[in-house]
Amino acid sequence: MRLDLVLKQAAVIKRRTVAKTLAENGHIEINGKVSKPSSDVKDGDILTLHLGKRLLEVRITYTQRGSRQIPQYEILTNTTDEIES
Repeated sequence: MRLDLVLKQAAVIKRRTVAKTLAENGHIEINGKVSKPSSDVKDGDILTLHLGKRLLEVRITYTQRGSRQIPQYEILTNTTDEIES
């Protein structure tokens, strides 16, 4: 399934166009490699999202519902860069 569609359907990102823009600008990696919005996401892939000062790392799994595969995610890392004063 396409990267931008997985992020939308799994509710990691609310809008597909936002996921597409992030991927086009190199802010999303699949298993450590910068990815395009059309990149294929497989079961067990680890996605790393660079969202400003926030770093989000998730593992994608699929569940079967009828004939459809529904993507779900598990948060592995969720960190923010703290600015020292």
